[in-house]
Amino acid sequence: MRNSFIWLAILLFINPLAVSAETLVLLQGYLGDGDYWRKTGITRMLMRSGWSDGGTLRPTWNGIQADRPVPPRTSRRFYTLALPTEAPLMLQLRNLEEYLEVIRGKYPDESLILAGHSAGGVLGRLYMVQNPDSRVDALITFASPHLGTESAELGSMAGNSPLGWFAPLIGGGTLNRSQGLYRDLARERPGNLLFWLNRQEHPSSRYISIVRDDDGLLNLGDLLVPAWSQDMNQVAALRGRAKKIVVPNGHGLDERDGALLLQILGRLQTA
Repeated sequence: MRNSFIWLAILLFINPLAVSAETLVLLQGYLGDGDYWRKTGITRMLMRSGWSDGGTLRPTWNGIQADRPVPPRTSRRFYTLALPTEAPLMLQLRNLEEYLEVIRGKYPDESLILAGHSAGGVLGRLYMVQNPDSRVDALITFASPHLGTESAELGSMAGNSPLGWFAPLIGGGTLNRSQGLYRDLARERPGNLLFWLNRQEHPSSRYISIVRDDDGLLNLGDLLVPAWSQDMNQVAALRGRAKKIVVPNGHGLDERDGALLLQILGRLQTA
């Protein structure tokens, strides 16, 4: 019954969009690497549906390069990125801008969709706000803390406690390296990044939030990011502009998200 609700929600809340979503960029969340979307099986599902894997873009001595051959120009393609996911969002943004400049150089006239998991979804939205002429056709976010999360605040507190002093000695250096990101993802309040971002003008695009929920049985929902924070309709500058799809799942990605992503992409491609 719940699965039927999910697909019904897709049909009701996502209107057909006259774009051919030929380039999809997948943004991983905190501590994820460029292959996270592959490890979950989602990219395999995309390839079975006709999408070509453009590989992971990363900096090299010869500039930004993908670790796979260039996919055919006539096909739909997706890319993953090597991002410094422990870094503050503004630093990650500089990397993302360089990657998307390369992609735009390869496919200047083709539509672009960003799909982000967790902090990756916030990063994608930050990119769109900072680059309003980038012509991103849609932003799809999975379990993203658009209004922040207490989990980030707890990480910040831990880093500023004696635990932070000893973390490098016990292999927990990521706690200290992530302090800037934790501040960025704290619950929005005057003076922090999310408060500023959520009140900036957002470009015309499709904004789609995948929100995790408790199914009332064995699934307890997302224990890291509250459901209200995942809904872009709660963002001050996007009220009423985002589509919300609620699914029973935890914070991480799995093949159910791949099926959902394909459904959404199919609707976005339908004129």
